[in-house]
Formats: sequence, C-alpha cells, structure tokens
Amino acid sequence: MRYKGNIYRPFSEANSYLLQCTIGCSHNRCTFCGMYKDKKYRVRSLDEIKTDIRMAKDYHHDIEKAFLCDGDAIAMETGMILEILHELYSTFPSLRHVGTYVGPQSTLAKSMSELGSLREAGLTKAYLGVETGDDALLKEIRKGVTAQEMLQAGKNLVEAGINLSSMVLLGLAGKGPRSTEHAIATAEITNEMRPQYLAALTVTPVPNTVLYDQVRHGKFEVMDAFETLEEMKVLFEHITIDNLKFVGIHASNYLPINGTLQKDKDEMLAKINTVLETRDRGMLRGDHSRGL
Repeated sequence: MRYKGNIYRPFSEANSYLLQCTIGCSHNRCTFCGMYKDKKYRVRSLDEIKTDIRMAKDYHHDIEKAFLCDGDAIAMETGMILEILHELYSTFPSLRHVGTYVGPQSTLAKSMSELGSLREAGLTKAYLGVETGDDALLKEIRKGVTAQEMLQAGKNLVEAGINLSSMVLLGLAGKGPRSTEHAIATAEITNEMRPQYLAALTVTPVPNTVLYDQVRHGKFEVMDAFETLEEMKVLFEHITIDNLKFVGIHASNYLPINGTLQKDKDEMLAKINTVLETRDRGMLRGDHSRGL
C-alpha cells in the first residue's frame, strides 16, 4: 500500500483496505483538528489510484471492505469517484462495503442525483463530522457551515440511502453553561438528521491547532472527565429517535459506552449516573489508556 503522510480512518474501518484518493482534507481549517496540517490538499490521479488497486489485488487477492482516504474523498468530481468505485468492485468480487469521510461543504456541492449515483455504484457509508448542532459553536470552530447547512448535508446523505455515521465532539464548548447548550443542540440536530450511527469523541487539544493555543493562553478551559459525562448524559436525555446506534468507545472517551437508543437508553444512563454519583476514577480510562 502506498500512502503519503499519517493514516487516519474511523476505528470501525480497522479491517478495511485503505485507498488514498486525496492527500489531506479539502477544508482543513477546523480549530480542533490536527490530522492533516502537514499535508497540502490535492486529488491523486486516477492512474495512481488504479495502480494502487491493482497492487492491492496482487497482495490481498480479494477484500470485503474498503475505505477511501484522506479527509474528504467525496470532494472529488463525481465521475472520478464513480470510476474508482467501479474499479474496486470489478477488481474484488467479495467487496460489500466502501466508506469515506465526507465534509459538509463537499456533500452539499453534490446534487441528490449525484449522491444517489454514488450509492448505486457502491458507496455504502459516509462519516460526517457534525461536531455540534450549536450554530455559534460551529462558527467558532471554523467548520465552514451553519447548523442548518450541516443538517441538510446529513439529510441528503440519508435520503440518498448512504449509511450515515454522525461524529460529534464532547467537551467542544469547554467548561461552563455552553456545555449544556452544545449537548441539547447536538441532540436536536441528530433527531432531525436521523443518522444510522452517532459516534461521540472527546475533545483533546493537540499541538499545532488553534484549540491547543487557546488552551495555552487561557482562552479555552478543557472539561474534566465528570463534566464530559454530564454532557453525554444531557445528550442521551434529549435524543428522541429510535434505532440509533451510539458508538462511544473511541480512545478519547473517558467512559466507553455502546448501545442503541432508545432500547438501551436506561442502561446507558445508569452507567453514567453510577460514575457521577461515586466519582470513582477507577471506572474511567486514565490518560495513558486514552493515548495521552
């Protein structure tokens, strides 16, 4: 596998063949994200990508899952993505899943016809960094879209039949009353967007990001473990849709929680409440376990 720079992919794509279609992220301005700061965005040539697919065929012979990297492969021209999907499915007889990160702006740039054609060609899952449903907070983190635009991007993917995983960030508003506002607004956008999956991560300031500098200069106060769990609790309490698979086992999270809302809601809340009542840090991941 040829790959330029550090590799990033959702943990659920751990067993997928990683095909680098773009270098970096087409937006790459979010204040909290340091994933692609060392890369200048460009689209790889179709010849390069097809060569990589042939190399993967020689090595793996057959695969069931593939993930299109880097940060926003859907930003490519639709015709090019369709050709890549055709090449993948023609090369690997057992292929049943192709996923990719998607940005809200590049998603909105696609017509419903284009999104439908991508699904028909085999793009089965999209990972959308929603982060929050709070309009002011989206502006502060330089996401590049309003809450309404973010909602529309997600709804378009769902309507096209693409399995949507919405990714949100606990602790994004920092300490204080805005934490509750962030959690409620995120629950509300989730209720309207109706993704199949909701994946929660916890804000972790990393060097060479705007957020990291804000923390260093006292302009952003990171929430502690228990405050983060209070925020997760509010999120659960305000999500009303059914059959939403919540994925909260990312390494950044203090308390790993998985379940289906509303079916497992009481059990999930009980787990959080136990930790909040006992303040037992032994029930939480330590910083070492969280990769810090």
